[in-house]
Amino acid sequence: MTTNILTKKQLSIKAQTFATIISVVAAVALPQIFHVIGAISGLGAGLGEAFLPMHLPIILTGLIAGPYAGAISGAISPLLSFALSGMPGLAMLPFMMIELFVYGLASGLMKNIKMPCIMKVLSVQAAGRAVRAAAILIATYGFGYEKISVSIIYTSIAVGLFGIILQLVLIPLIIYRITDKNEQ
Repeated sequence: MTTNILTKKQLSIKAQTFATIISVVAAVALPQIFHVIGAISGLGAGLGEAFLPMHLPIILTGLIAGPYAGAISGAISPLLSFALSGMPGLAMLPFMMIELFVYGLASGLMKNIKMPCIMKVLSVQAAGRAVRAAAILIATYGFGYEKISVSIIYTSIAVGLFGIILQLVLIPLIIYRITDKNEQ
């Protein structure tokens, strides 16, 4: 039986730090690739909104490296992306930070739970979207935040449905590929 990164219950601080850095780089670079492809193809930023490329590395990092790496990379990635590219837009930035933080934290907390990976991803997606929706509702109705509409809660799910399904397929496949087949 071989040993790999997922067989350990707790990764070293060095490994978690490395995973966080790789995750942040991926979560900042992948959307830029989709935006370039969208610009070239004439689809614009809609391609990034449909594929949700920032979400994938955050959820994956939590499942591989745990809650600290997942949560930190989830909170930092949108902020760094905004600083470098102006995306996500300033009005959505705090909500993206909250959502990705929850994705990273929740997936990290589920790392060692015995359940099918697809169920972990589905649970993480539901938690992230629910907390993001709550944050938008609180900001809008509690604090009078008028820069975004509450309808963004529904439209982002509809527009991002392909990305949500892609995460449900790709993440379990990646986890399966990098885990020891004897342990499943």
